Amino acid sequence: MSPTTNPNTEHAPSFGSYPRTSIAVISLALLLAFSFSSLRGDTWVGLLSFFEWMETTWFGYVGKTWGGAFALIQAAHLVSLGVLGGAVLFSDGRLLGLFSSLPIRDVVDGAHRVFVWALAVVVGTGVFMVCGVAVKVYYLPVFWYKMLTLAVGVLFALFIRKPLVDREISEVNPKIVKLVAVASIMIWFTVAATGRWIGFS
Repeated sequence: MSPTTNPNTEHAPSFGSYPRTSIAVISLALLLAFSFSSLRGDTWVGLLSFFEWMETTWFGYVGKTWGGAFALIQAAHLVSLGVLGGAVLFSDGRLLGLFSSLPIRDVVDGAHRVFVWALAVVVGTGVFMVCGVAVKVYYLPVFWYKMLTLAVGVLFALFIRKPLVDREISEVNPKIVKLVAVASIMIWFTVAATGRWIGFS
C-alpha cells in the first residue's frame, strides 16, 4: 500500500508561489521591451501636448511665478528623497548583516513604512516641480532615465523585495537576501543620481 501524500509537504518555490513577483518580472520585461521599441519614440512625441498642458495648470503657474513656493517644494522633495534613501540603506543594510543587534523584522517592517510615506511625498512634490518646467524636462533625456529607474524601483520594492522580506528571513537563501538588498541599493542610488543630474541639466 503506497503511503498517503502529505498535503503539508514543502515543495520547491515556483513563480506561482510568488504572484506579485511574477507580475513585477513581467512588468519589467514589458517596460524594457517598450524602451527599445519604436513605440517609445511615438509615445514621446504624443506626450508633448500633455507636458505643455501641465505648465498651464495651477501647479505650473505657481512653480513658474512663485520662486519661494518652488524652493519650498523642492526642499521637501530633497528631504523626502533623503528619508527614502535612509530607509532603503537602513533596511537593506540590516539584510546585509549590519545593525545585527536590532531585530531584523522590526527594522525591515519599520523601514518599509517610512519608505512608503517618503515615496508618496517624493512623487507628489516631484509632480509639482515638473509642472513648473514641464516643457524643459520633456526634452531632457535624463528626466526619462529617472522616470524609468523610478518605475523599476517601485516595482522592485513592492513586488519583488517586499514578498521576499515578508517571509521568515531565516527560511530564505542568505545569498538571495543579500543579492536583493544590493540590487535595491543600486536601483535607488540610480534614481537619486539621475534626479541630481536633472539639476545640472
